[in-house]
Amino acid sequence: MNKDQVKGAVNDAAGRAKRQVGEWTGDTSTQVEGAAQQVKGKAQKAWGNVKDAAQNATDSAHSDSQTGVEHERELERERGAGREEERQHAHSGSQR
Repeated sequence: MNKDQVKGAVNDAAGRAKRQVGEWTGDTSTQVEGAAQQVKGKAQKAWGNVKDAAQNATDSAHSDSQTGVEHERELERERGAGREEERQHAHSGSQR
C-alpha cells in the first residue's frame, strides 16, 4: 500500500464521518464538506491503486526479464556441456 492509498483511505473515512455529522446536526455545509472530502479520498485511493498496479507491472516485467536471462544462461551451459561431451566422445573414438 502506497502513501496515496493511505491518504485516500483517511480522507474517505474522515469525509464520511464529517458528512454523517452534518446529516445528524442538519448542517448542510458540513455535509457538503464531508462529501467533497470523500470524493477527494476516493480519487487519491484510485490514483494510489494506479501507481501500485504500474509498480507491480514493472516489477513483474523485470522479474520475467531476469528469469529469461537466467534461462538463457542455463541453456548455454547445457549446450556447452553437450559440446564438451561430444569432443570427449570423438577423442576417445579416435584412440581406438
